Amino acid sequence: MIRPLVLALVASVAFPALAFAQTPNAAVSAADAYYKAGEAALARQIAVVPNTGKAKNVILFLGDGMGISTVTAGRIYDGQLKGVDGESNSLAFEKLSYSALSKTYSHDTQVTDSAAGITAIMTGVKTRNKIIGLTGAAIGEKCETEKGNGVDTLAELAKARGKAAGVVTTTRVTHATPAGAYAHTAYRDWEGDGDMPVEALQAGCKDIARQLIEAPDNLRLDVVMGGGRSRFLPDDKDGKRADGRDLTAEWLKAEGPGSSYVTSVDQLKAIPADTRHVLGLFAPEHLPYEVERAVLGQGVPTLAEMATSAVDVLSKNPNGYFLLVEGGKIDMGSHLGNAKRTLSETVEFSKAIAAVLAKVDLKDTLVVVTADHSHGLVISGYAARNSPILGMAGNEGDPAIAGDGKAYTTLMFATGPGGPTGNDTRNDPAKEDLDDVDYHQQATVNLGSAAHAGEDVGVFADGPQAFLLRGVVEESYIFQVMRHAFGFDAPATAPAAAPSAEAPKTKKSWFKRG
Repeated sequence: MIRPLVLALVASVAFPALAFAQTPNAAVSAADAYYKAGEAALARQIAVVPNTGKAKNVILFLGDGMGISTVTAGRIYDGQLKGVDGESNSLAFEKLSYSALSKTYSHDTQVTDSAAGITAIMTGVKTRNKIIGLTGAAIGEKCETEKGNGVDTLAELAKARGKAAGVVTTTRVTHATPAGAYAHTAYRDWEGDGDMPVEALQAGCKDIARQLIEAPDNLRLDVVMGGGRSRFLPDDKDGKRADGRDLTAEWLKAEGPGSSYVTSVDQLKAIPADTRHVLGLFAPEHLPYEVERAVLGQGVPTLAEMATSAVDVLSKNPNGYFLLVEGGKIDMGSHLGNAKRTLSETVEFSKAIAAVLAKVDLKDTLVVVTADHSHGLVISGYAARNSPILGMAGNEGDPAIAGDGKAYTTLMFATGPGGPTGNDTRNDPAKEDLDDVDYHQQATVNLGSAAHAGEDVGVFADGPQAFLLRGVVEESYIFQVMRHAFGFDAPATAPAAAPSAEAPKTKKSWFKRG
C-alpha cells in the first residue's frame, strides 16, 4: 500500500510540472459562468445518495405526448413567461435526481398510442395499440378476446395490498391514460355504453365507466378526478349513457360514508375533513385548455389543485398510496398542431409536479415523471438566444428565409392541420399572428390530427429506488421499478396466455387513428 504513495512523491519531485502545472487558460475557464455552473452541477450530483429503501407511496406523473422536443420547448416557454432565460431554465421535474430514456414502441407498432403506452407503464406488459389492460393476445374491437388476457395494474396491486389509489387527469377520466389504472378493454373508445357496438354489449363486455364504478370494493379507486361526466349519466341528466343508469349515484352508494362526489372547484375545496373517497367530474367531456380558463374554465380546478387534493385524501390511508397524475392535454394540443396549447399545458403539468413535490417526502415517496409517447414537434433554425420560442426561426441573428423566399417558425410539426393541402402555396408566417391561441404551426404533411412520434421519451425520478431508472429502458420496465419500490413480489410464473415478446407476424388494420 506504500508503494503508490512513494511513486507519487518521486514523480512530484522529479517532474514538478506534472504535479503542479496550470494550463495557460485555467484561470479564464474557472471564471466563466458556464464553467462555474458545471462545477456546481457536478457537486450536486456527487452529493446524491441513492435511496435504496421501500416506498410507502408512488406517484406517477404522465405528460401525454410529452416528447423531448416538447420538454425543451416547454422549458424555454416557461422561462420566458417568468421573464428569465428560457434556454437555461428548468421545469420542476427536470430537477429530479435521476433520468432515463424510455423505448415506447407497442406490441404491434413502431409508434404507440396512449392505450398501449399506459398499459406498458401500469402493468409491465406491452400490448397492441387501442387496447387497455390486456396482453398483446387480445385483438382490437374484439370483445371475445378480453377473456383470459387481463393483466393487473399497479393501482390494482396497491389496492389489493391495503393501499389507497387514485387518478387525476385533464381529460375524461375514461380516456385511455386514466383508464389504464383500472380498465381492461379491447377498445379504448368504449368509454361509455353509448360508445359500444351492440355485439360487444351482448357479448358481456363492459364500458370503461362501468368498470370504474363496478370494480370490487377492494380494488376500486379511492380518488378519481377529471372530466367525462357524460359517460356516467343518462340523457335526462345531460349524459350519454344509453342504459339510463346514473353511475355517480351508484358510486356514492357503493362507497358509503366518507365519500364525496363533486363537480366544481368550490365543492372540491369544501369536502369534509374525513373524506377518504372522491369522485370529481368537472366537465361533460375533457377539461378546457389552460389558455381557455378565463372563458371556459370557470369552476374547473387546475391540475395542481386536483393533484394536491388527491394527495391529501390518499394520505389518510396509513399504508400509503399510488397516484397517477396525467397532463393529458399536452397531447391534444399537439394533435391540433397548436404549439401554444402544447407548451401551456406542459407548463401547467410542471406546476402540478412542483405543488405535489412541496407536499410529499421523497424519503418514502417515489416520484416518476414520463410520457407515453412523443409527438412530431420540431425545434429548428438558429434563432437568437432569448428569441420567443413561439416566434420566427433565425439565422444566427438574421431572419431565416426558406427556399420559397418566406420565413419559417422555430417550432413546426411533422404532420398536422398546418400541412399543405392540394397545390396551395405555403403561407408566410412573418405575416401571421404567431402568438394567437389558435395558430397552427406549419407541418410537412397535412393531417386533420397530427400523428404521434416514435422516438424515446424522457423519464425523470426521485425517491426510493429511483436510481434504478437510468440508461435506455423499455417502457414496460418503468412498471417493474415502481412495483419493486413498493416491495410487491413479482408473479411466480408468467400468465399462460401471455404472448411472445416478438412482434406480430401479421398486420392489423383495425385501428383508426394515431
